[in-house]
Amino acid sequence: MTRRVAVTGLGPVTPIGIGKDAFWDGLRSGRSGVCRVDDLVDLDGIDVKIGAPVRDFDPLVYVDAKHARRIDRSTQFALAASSLALEDAGFAAADYDPDRIAVISGTGIGGMETFEVNFRELLDRGPRRVSPFFVTSLMPNALAGEISILHGFRGASFGIVSACASGAHAIGLAAHLVSSGIADAALAGGAEAVLLRITFAGFARIGAVSKRNDEPERASRPFDLDRDGFVMGEGAGFVVLEDYDRAVARGARIYAELAGFGMTSDAFHITSPAEDGDGARRAIELALRQADVSPSDVDYINAHGTSTEPNDRIETVAIKRAFGAAAARTKISSTKSQIGHLLGAAGGVEAIATLLSMEHGFVPATKNYENPDPQCDLDYTATPTALPIRVALSNSFGFGGQNAVLAFVKN
Repeated sequence: MTRRVAVTGLGPVTPIGIGKDAFWDGLRSGRSGVCRVDDLVDLDGIDVKIGAPVRDFDPLVYVDAKHARRIDRSTQFALAASSLALEDAGFAAADYDPDRIAVISGTGIGGMETFEVNFRELLDRGPRRVSPFFVTSLMPNALAGEISILHGFRGASFGIVSACASGAHAIGLAAHLVSSGIADAALAGGAEAVLLRITFAGFARIGAVSKRNDEPERASRPFDLDRDGFVMGEGAGFVVLEDYDRAVARGARIYAELAGFGMTSDAFHITSPAEDGDGARRAIELALRQADVSPSDVDYINAHGTSTEPNDRIETVAIKRAFGAAAARTKISSTKSQIGHLLGAAGGVEAIATLLSMEHGFVPATKNYENPDPQCDLDYTATPTALPIRVALSNSFGFGGQNAVLAFVKN
């Protein structure tokens, strides 16, 4: 059984806006969410002082105070994003059996803030000071579990952990559940909240993050010759997926059909992709094949575009190999230039950015793309561009060599 899958609701929680309208306003205007964060995090002795926080987030808008205290910040983000997506979809009026609504969540690290706080309590004050909610706040599948409980959805519910591809994997696999008839609808996406001393130290130690501390808004510069690493951010992005025919029948607004999903493994190195970009290339080709579109049909690619030297260069190679001559004619941009790298939330938020670009016929610029790298020689959209978009891809590639590409088609 193979059914078409519609995207009917968008729920972003991002450093440049919460909710689809605020998020789109931030993207379209070129606003940056990158700033100094040493007022939020103790970064003494760590070279990196910048990040992309969600400063104006209030969990009490979405859950009560007692519940908020018992869950990790990443789960707070996920609950907010799922509620926003359901509201946007008008899902309260949809006639679905809750036993056939799935919840698939992605996160790269899980409840790291919970771990950091409780480990400090253990060392400083002993084991009886560890929270009784430590385990249930820490576990990566808490996001899906808490969303299912909050909304009463009793279908398939589980978590995906594939680093920076987690959110995209969650959406793609949820689409498979709907397409196969296992579920009639699904909430899917990713969340991450790890702007913490330990994670800043860890990413700084491997040289993955930008140290452009004096120019935060210019730090994330995908595909630019002067890039020096990504900027760590936080947030969440969830979407509502529905059986296409049922969405049409209930009069839902359909942003696009999720028509293709490609997932592969590099099987090469835990952090670095192979120079030939083969894993990413195969994921792109699988997504195109499943969507039954050719490279020349694709109007826009929301690139993974992390602002690290190897990733941007090798993603360029992968797109060229998958697209051939069509690569040079395709608009590409990286929204990480504005919101930073949201790790396990990146795939969900960037899928939403892609869908909003399709909805508005507009490609946000790759911010700070000022000095093109000769090895990144495709059209990375230096200035915002109005463009009708019928077919778009969203690329997500994670540590571990795990790749996920979503193909959206607007009918």
